[in-house]
Amino acid sequence: MPIRVAVVGTGAIARVQHLPSLAALGDLVEVVAVTDLSEESARALAEEFGVPAVYPDIHALLAAEKPDLVTLATPPIAHKEAAIAALDAGAWVLSEKPPTLSLADYDEIASHEGESGPYASYVFQHRFGSAAVRLRQLIATGALGRPLVARCDTLWYRDPSYFAVPWRGKWETEGGGPTMGHGIHQVDMLMSLLGEWTDVSAVMSTLARETDTEDVSMASVRFASGAMCSITNSLLSPRETSQVRIDFERATVEVEHLYGYDNAHWTWTPAPGVPSDEAASWAPTENVSSGSHAPQFAHVIDCMRHGERPIASGDDGRRIMELAAGMYKSALTGRSVARDELAPGDPFYASMAGSAPADATARIHAGTIRSARG
Repeated sequence: MPIRVAVVGTGAIARVQHLPSLAALGDLVEVVAVTDLSEESARALAEEFGVPAVYPDIHALLAAEKPDLVTLATPPIAHKEAAIAALDAGAWVLSEKPPTLSLADYDEIASHEGESGPYASYVFQHRFGSAAVRLRQLIATGALGRPLVARCDTLWYRDPSYFAVPWRGKWETEGGGPTMGHGIHQVDMLMSLLGEWTDVSAVMSTLARETDTEDVSMASVRFASGAMCSITNSLLSPRETSQVRIDFERATVEVEHLYGYDNAHWTWTPAPGVPSDEAASWAPTENVSSGSHAPQFAHVIDCMRHGERPIASGDDGRRIMELAAGMYKSALTGRSVARDELAPGDPFYASMAGSAPADATARIHAGTIRSARG
C-alpha cells in the first residue's frame, strides 16, 4: 500500500519541491490532500498536480483523510502547531526549515512523538547529495585523518522587496535572519560532517535592510573533535555563493554551489604524500544532486516502512537549532557561549532573541551604528 501524504502550505516551496519530489517517488506514495490559508492557492496547486482534496485547515484535513505523512511547506511560525496536530493524529511529519522558532518549540514537538514513531523530521536536503554521503563515510573510517580547519559561507543577496513579505525578518514569525532562514542548510550539512559542537563566538548586524533581525552574521565554532570553523551568513552579497571547505590531516575537501550541488561542484585535494590511487578512490560513484528534496523524501518513506527514526530528526535535527541559539546568544551578550548553557530556563532556549525581542533588535541595529562610525 502507498504511503498517504498530505501537504500543508501551497506556496512556492510546495510547488517547486514538495509535490515534484513526492511525484518522483511514484507508487510509493499517494498525495491525498492539500491545505493552505489561501483557498485559491490550495485549489490551484491541487489542480496542477492532480491532488483530489482541498481542506480549509490542517485539522479538517487530518480528521477526514488520516494521512500517514504530513509535509509542512509553511512559514516557520506555523510549523509547531501543524507538526503537533499531525503527530497527535498519528501522522509522521517532514517540515521545511528552520524546524521551529526556538529550542523550546522544538522540544515541545518532540514530546508528541511516539517511542517508535510517528516522528517529526526536517528538510535538510544538502545532507543527501552523493558527495556529502561519501564524505561522511570517509570521515567515519578515518581515511582523511582528523578534521582541523573549516569554513562555511552562505553569501546570498536579497533586495529590499524580499522583506516586504509580512512574516520575514521578524523574531516572532521567522525566528531570526539569515542565521536561521538561509545559512541553516549549509551549516546543517557541515555539522553532519564534523559532529558535535562545544562553543561558539559570534557577531551580527543589520547593515543594509529593513528588518528586525540581522542581515549578516559571523561566528567561530569549536567542535568536540577539536576542529575549528568560521561561519558567515549574508543576505547582502551580489555574487551569490554557498561554500563549505574542510581541511583534514590528509586532504582538503570543498564544495561551492548556490542552492544545490552535484559531484561536479566538489573538489578533493590530497595532502602531499597521499598516494594518487587512494585519492582517486575518495570520489563518490553515484551522482545524486542536493538540489531536490526527493532523496530525503525517499529516506523518510523508507524509515516509515521500517519504523526507524529518520536523519535530521530528534537529537540529530536539534543540533542546528542549538548552534543558531548559541550564535544569537553570543552576538547579543558579547561573549562566547557553551553548548550546555542552552537549556530550559535560559532566555535563548525560549527565543532566539532572548527574553526581549525589541531589545535584541535594538542591539543588532546598534552594531550598524558602531560600524558606520568606525
